This record gives sequence, C-alpha cells and structure tokens, in this order.
Amino acid sequence: MSPREVLLVLHSGRKPNLLTAAAVARRLAAAGVRLRVLGDEWAEVADEDLPAGLTPRVVDGRPGCADGAEVVLVLGGDGTLLRAAETARPVGVPLLGVNLGRVGFLAETEQDSVDDAIDAIVEGRYEVEERMTLGVVARCNGSVIARTWALNEAAVEKGTRERILEVVLEVDGRPVSAFGCDGVLCATPTGSTAYAFSAGGPLVWPQVEALLLVPSNAHALFARPMVISPESEVAIEVDPDGHPAVLDCDGRRTHHLPPGSRVELTRGETPVRLVRLDGRPFADRLVRKFDLPVRGWRGAPGTRG
Repeated sequence: MSPREVLLVLHSGRKPNLLTAAAVARRLAAAGVRLRVLGDEWAEVADEDLPAGLTPRVVDGRPGCADGAEVVLVLGGDGTLLRAAETARPVGVPLLGVNLGRVGFLAETEQDSVDDAIDAIVEGRYEVEERMTLGVVARCNGSVIARTWALNEAAVEKGTRERILEVVLEVDGRPVSAFGCDGVLCATPTGSTAYAFSAGGPLVWPQVEALLLVPSNAHALFARPMVISPESEVAIEVDPDGHPAVLDCDGRRTHHLPPGSRVELTRGETPVRLVRLDGRPFADRLVRKFDLPVRGWRGAPGTRG
C-alpha cells in the first residue's frame, strides 16, 4: 500500500506561518503521513527546526500537482485556499483550510485548532462536501480568447478607472438589461460572501446551487442582483463601440477583453471539494466570521448553545 500523503500549501513570508508549517510537518511525520510541498514555500520552512531525515516530496504547484494526495492542507487565508484549489480541483483532492489570515471565510478552522485538524486528518475523521464552480468562456469576433473557471466569482470589469464599462446581460439566450457600470460579477454561492457581498449581492447558503449576477456601481434604475438557476446560461457582452474590459476569475486568472467581447458563464463541470470537520451550520459560520450581533436571541427550547 502506498504511504498516505498530504500536500501542504502555505502563505509563506511571515515567521508565525513558517513556525506553524514546521509544527504541522513534525506532527504529520510523527504520524507516518508523508508530506508533499511546493518548492518555493518549503525553502522558507526548511530553515526552521525540523526533524533530521524529514524529506518531503517537492512539486511545482501546477494544476493537478495534488494528484494522489489524500488532502491539500492550506495554511493561510482565502487567497491561499483559492491558489491551492488550482492544484486540487482537476484531480478531485479535497482542501482543508486553516485560517492564518483575517476573515478566512473558506477556511474550515482557525490557527488555534490546527492540532485538532491534524488529528482529524491522521484519524480520517472528516467529511467532504462539494462546492459548485463556474465554467467561463470568453469570445471575441467568433473566436475563443479565454477558457477558464472560478470557485468564487468571475468578474467583468472596466479596464481603466476613468472609463465606464457598457454591458448587456443575457440569461438563457435572452437579453435582460443593459447599463454602464464599473463591472458585473457572476458568483457562486461560495463566492456570495466574497467580492459579490462587497458589491451588494445576497448571502447564499452553500447548499443552494445558483448563479448570482451582481452589478458593481451600475448607472441604471434596474441593476439589482439576480439569483439564477444553476442550469441557466449567463452571458455578459461588452459594448463593441465602448472600451476594453478585464475578465478576472477569483483574483487568480485574468484575461484582456477587447470591445465586443462576450463572456459566457455556466455551472462548472468540475466542483471543488472542501473538508468539513465539525458540521456546524452555515449560520454559525456567518455569525463567527462577520461578528454579527445576535444578542437577545432566545430560540426554541434546546437550541441555544
């Protein structure tokens, strides 16, 4: 039987993060779980106090490099997890996020619970849930100029600050609205707590599968966020007589959009898999991450806790 292996993805460059990564490496080695690492990150961790003979497998961070790993353990914030998702999504390996940043909404646990997270990996005490993604295709003059994906959102935004982006929105082959704006976001329920939330979109429970269409600073009377069937096809068309735009997916994959470009968005064929440890409801996560006021809640008998 092949040895169990965990891919470690780290937000390096901060001493506390390196110390946490070194502690994780020691714990996994002691439990007989082999470590796989990204070379540029491990070069920083290797300077810490590590056991002699701990020689992890070094990979280059390309999409799919998590192939064969049991879990991708992510030490960092949401940006680090989105980066790690590129290594894991093509091969179906689940991600377990440990938040070393600020909000860290995608992370499953916090830094002070990292030992519990390692125990759960070693003992196999975790569940995996799938999060829908977006499939994104950009076309111009009949040719495909970009084909990519997103876990949180795909944003079509104006290319320069001083210009207004003119767009037409389409759902299932029919025009819905046209307006000038700073941009338009198509988000997943997972992304409803990220950029789409900042742009005024609704919070959507991750168990709800839907496409969210959220205008950003639109100059129009009808430019409200829309919640659309996950089976629908959404398109954002850039005015051919207007200005160029930018397609940005998860802040990770960016493409130039000439005037006249068309971005088509559908449910992605390949989901992202996330590790869940405690089974707490999404409502509890909202309250904890956003520090929401709940004083005065009484609830039904037996529900307080």
